[in-house]
Amino acid sequence: MSDQHAQGHRIDEGMEVTLHFTLRLEDGTEVDSTRDKAPATFQLGDGNLPPGFEQPLKGMGAGESGSFEITPEHGFGQHNPQNIQMLKREEFDSDTPEVGMVMSFADAAGGELPGVIKSVDDEQVEVDFNHPLAGRTLTFEVEVIDVKPATTH
Repeated sequence: MSDQHAQGHRIDEGMEVTLHFTLRLEDGTEVDSTRDKAPATFQLGDGNLPPGFEQPLKGMGAGESGSFEITPEHGFGQHNPQNIQMLKREEFDSDTPEVGMVMSFADAAGGELPGVIKSVDDEQVEVDFNHPLAGRTLTFEVEVIDVKPATTH
């Protein structure tokens, strides 16, 4: 195979990429996928994907696909026990927290922080603010549809 047919662009900084992806856990469970909806379009380096997900895509072109293993340090970080916090039950006015529920909390900067309810009793609610995929090794399957220079407005 010669490279002459590859006149298309390759994925690199400043490129706009359109692709389908599927994200799976170690056991093959699907976490997220664009397969049943529109493909994802993003600009490399714009923060839509963690850098660890962008790295293996570099050099790929339209029509190529691949499957990459993303370790926690390149994905969503390690699970940090300090991100688990006890909140007072009375802080949850009308919302009844249930174990396994994901709720939004305000962080110090006024942004929103999702937390997963770990346990609930009469006094306290235990909330895990780790990313749900923290500490997981993920399989990132991609099919590149289009690569073109990003237009800057």
